[in-house]
Amino acid sequence: MTTTGALYIGVSTKMYLGYRDSLEWLNGIRREVDSRPAIAAGRVVPFVIPSFPVLPAAADLLADSPVVLGAQDCGWADGPWTGEVSPSMLAELGVGLVEVGHAERRRHFSEDNAMVSRKVGAALDAGITPLLCVGEGTMAAPGGSDARAEAAAAFVHGQVGAAVGGDWGLASRLVIAYEPVWAIGAAEPADAGYVTAVVHHLKTMLDGHATPIIYGGSAKPGLLPTLDGVSGLFLGRFAHDPSNFGKVLDEALSLTEGVSPRRQHAG
Repeated sequence: MTTTGALYIGVSTKMYLGYRDSLEWLNGIRREVDSRPAIAAGRVVPFVIPSFPVLPAAADLLADSPVVLGAQDCGWADGPWTGEVSPSMLAELGVGLVEVGHAERRRHFSEDNAMVSRKVGAALDAGITPLLCVGEGTMAAPGGSDARAEAAAAFVHGQVGAAVGGDWGLASRLVIAYEPVWAIGAAEPADAGYVTAVVHHLKTMLDGHATPIIYGGSAKPGLLPTLDGVSGLFLGRFAHDPSNFGKVLDEALSLTEGVSPRRQHAG
């Protein structure tokens, strides 16, 4: 599903919206996207990640739309895993993207790098693109020096390497969501210069692998144009208002004018 040169603009509802509110929100997202026909050109890839019970209805609501449907997590296999959802079932439901390794999963559900790696492999086997969530904790803070940005990038690079089990050829089949842990749920996103520096160092460490790297962590309108080398935004709660999602789509479309994206299919 990865698309070289495109900007990814997406949002997860986490557990903030109930079923009916989720459907209303999805209808609003569909209207925002449909009112911007330039999105169909593929320069901007919108994605939405509602709760698991909403996925079948969401697939119907987003049919024939450029919006990619995502899931908030997945299991690592079919079989006797009570309460889990397998990537193969997600693929049946029309899911094209799945979050793996979010900081909340790592912290509250004790997901370690080994578990994240199993989920990444299972998602790829099912033909679903992993949205690999990575980010440093208190080792770096807003406004840090370039040395701190490089240290953060090295930490994140280690997370990516663990997720692909050392098989760096798989890196280009991911979308990386860089989310500094201290910026998630904060009043403001991380400093734009710091984010740009971390992404620059990370791209150097990835050594030519064409992996989209998007930023998440209190992201909002006005941030995207200030970033350099970043492939989009993973938006927070403000985008639970579809009109705000539309504002960021406009920023992304403006930044990608004249760009001809090249699509790479995972699987």
